[in-house]
Amino acid sequence: MPIRRLSEGTVNRIAAGEVVERPAAAIKELVENAMDAGATRIVIAAAAGGAELLLVEDDGIGMSADDLRLAIERHATSKLPVANGEDDLSHILTMGFRGEALPSIGAVARLTLISRMTGGEAAEIKVDGGRLEGPRPAAFLASGQHGTRAEVRELFYATPARLKFLKSARSEDLAIVDIVKRLAMARPDIGFYLTLDGRKALDLEAEPDLMDGRLPRLARIMGRDFGDNAVRVEAGREGVTLSGYAGLPTYNRANAAMQFLFVNGRPVRDKLLVGAVRGAYADFLARDRHPALALFLDCDPSFVDVNVHPAKTEVRFRDAGLVRGLIVGALKQSLNAAGHRASTTVAGAALSSLQSAASFHRQAPSPSFVAAGFHDAPAMFESAPSVRMEVPLPSETPDMPLGVARAQLHETYVVAQTADGIVIVDQHAAHERLVYERMKKALANGGVTRQPLLIPEVVDLDPSEVTRVSARADELAELGLVIEEFGPDAVVVREVPAMLGKLDVKGLIRDLADEIAETGNALSLKERLEEVSGTLACHMSVRAGRRLNAEEMNALLREMETTPHSGQCNHGRPTYVELKLADIEKLFGRR
Repeated sequence: MPIRRLSEGTVNRIAAGEVVERPAAAIKELVENAMDAGATRIVIAAAAGGAELLLVEDDGIGMSADDLRLAIERHATSKLPVANGEDDLSHILTMGFRGEALPSIGAVARLTLISRMTGGEAAEIKVDGGRLEGPRPAAFLASGQHGTRAEVRELFYATPARLKFLKSARSEDLAIVDIVKRLAMARPDIGFYLTLDGRKALDLEAEPDLMDGRLPRLARIMGRDFGDNAVRVEAGREGVTLSGYAGLPTYNRANAAMQFLFVNGRPVRDKLLVGAVRGAYADFLARDRHPALALFLDCDPSFVDVNVHPAKTEVRFRDAGLVRGLIVGALKQSLNAAGHRASTTVAGAALSSLQSAASFHRQAPSPSFVAAGFHDAPAMFESAPSVRMEVPLPSETPDMPLGVARAQLHETYVVAQTADGIVIVDQHAAHERLVYERMKKALANGGVTRQPLLIPEVVDLDPSEVTRVSARADELAELGLVIEEFGPDAVVVREVPAMLGKLDVKGLIRDLADEIAETGNALSLKERLEEVSGTLACHMSVRAGRRLNAEEMNALLREMETTPHSGQCNHGRPTYVELKLADIEKLFGRR
């Protein structure tokens, strides 16, 4: 078959397969256009999962009739800057820039655009499966109103095969909600209003200030609990700034659905950024738990390439190592500043359990329980082998954050009295974290003790991997791993970190080579050392089942108050639960 040029309609339908693969993608493109147009209010609607109707209306600067004609032409855009007489793809400041979305949508659906510029006349243009009508004069929603209304009907009617790949209307609705939420997080100064089949799905009024309005907007989208349990993140390095909010480790999730990452205001799903977040929380969460956060990375446009994928959800950084280091360092610093704080949801879950239990006992009271629980309480506590009552030390008062130890239950839990409630501490989990933090500090201050290998290990690598690993030899030596080049396609390992004990040296070196190739950093070894530190801390800490006297219990509380991250163990579980007196009184009907 001879080579031939494809028709414009075929080219547009092919492009639509990349840019508009589902209704949510069309919404994304249309809303981004509205944001680029300076909108302060964006109204969005969808019907039948977006297959029947998609509507986006904004109060942006609008377009003239001539602009409308150009807007539906492929690769026509007002957003790409020009430098030295050429289009400049290295300084992209807008959400869109490809000029593909509107012609792609028009090629596979029935697209209507109505727009008016300030002081101008409203104009309308239609693209029906690639066939153009207009532009022509049109009526806008309100007299004198400026902005644009984009209406998409029967999405993919011109490409029936694509319709078969759409999911259920419910699934498509969820995807639309997700993309609108992500865009709304980036711009709290814009009002976003979404209806699905006539039902209100999002109603987000514009916040008065872009930065101060960020946490209220995030709390509206991610939930009030996130607002109550998030710490502020703020850092900068070499012209790259990071801001946002990160959830406390004890406020974690079973998946990464509550992680939102933005680069220059653009929602992205980037492996480098996700990996950096995982690395920052590796100290605090089990591998099957994930933090909740929203991070905003801002940098010079020339530092990042957003022209990587048609959907613009992937980016490439000029210095990936700098970005990863900034994210990891900023998150750890913010979590350090949280001190021993644990999430409020821990207490909420405890109170919920107590309320359920109290409700059960109210429905089915036990005479023996009432007698023992209330009339003979002192005798019961004195005689119970698993409960040890302690008198607080004379110099201590309940005014301290974690209070004063009053008792040890089941030789595992320390009960303390605070000024306005009680604290219950898991002694093993708390001490495990304290020992772990001591070990990390010693590791940072004194370096890692090395252990020479009796027989140096030769590891075969690709020549490019040898170059990358050898370039990091000094950094690896600080971590206790001493390597040297051994010809063009191998390295020799002479010393390893003593605390790692027996390990697969070849596997470690190959993992390091892969990670350095991907991120420019050698974090696998650090993470392995921290994992071993956690294991050692577990064995070195106060075990459950050990009796503690008053001095030991109060010393544990005081050290927790001054140790970062002591509110959770090394796996993200809480080390203590705090119950306020007011909440306890509600349990017993005293309020």
